[in-house]
Amino acid sequence: MDITCFRKKIVAWGKENFRPYPWRLSGDPYRILIAELMLHRTQARQVSKVYEVFVSRYQDVFSLAQASEQELETSLYSLGLRWRTSLIRRLVLNITERFSGIVPESKEELMSLPGVSDYVASAVRCFAWNHPEAVIDTNTVRVVGRLYNLTTKDSSRRSTRFRNLIAELVDPKEPRMYNYALLDLADTICTKRRLPSHSLCPVLELCLLGMAQSGGENQTIRQVECKQTTCP
Repeated sequence: MDITCFRKKIVAWGKENFRPYPWRLSGDPYRILIAELMLHRTQARQVSKVYEVFVSRYQDVFSLAQASEQELETSLYSLGLRWRTSLIRRLVLNITERFSGIVPESKEELMSLPGVSDYVASAVRCFAWNHPEAVIDTNTVRVVGRLYNLTTKDSSRRSTRFRNLIAELVDPKEPRMYNYALLDLADTICTKRRLPSHSLCPVLELCLLGMAQSGGENQTIRQVECKQTTCP
């Protein structure tokens, strides 16, 4: 597959279809970390309103560290997952005590914090500092699995093969926009609950599964056209 062409098409589509969730409009590592913890097993629409009120009230690690567990439970109640409250409290206290209230940039230090998984650490590094991190979850695994026409399952996000493929595709020039676009593509077009919307897919001519399901167009010809026009 022409990886350069894939990156360009994904980034271009992402810029045209960017979903301006409030945490996406900030480069503050603290705000992005809080958003990622709220988004765990929770829909973005549900998180959006809670997030805006939360970061307005607790504007940094220090102000959040002063909040009682009862205050946090009240603020986060509508999101469910009650264990998230104690997790966030332990997290901010950890950042305050170990990192002087500054969210660390290194992946190793991020993953040493309570509740910060490989996915969360990668997302924070990419979305806060624009590091070319692969953001690997069931959604990005699904997109890449279809792109290469590979069978996916729940454990695929831990597969070395899938992790390497997803990492290889990350755009090193615009990783933040690329990863936002890939997540948006997974949520709006390359979805789990219904068949992919091939007619709207920006990378159909590069997708092995899409080409197989959309009428058998000549893939080689369309890839050549891609190189000659939209992806010079």
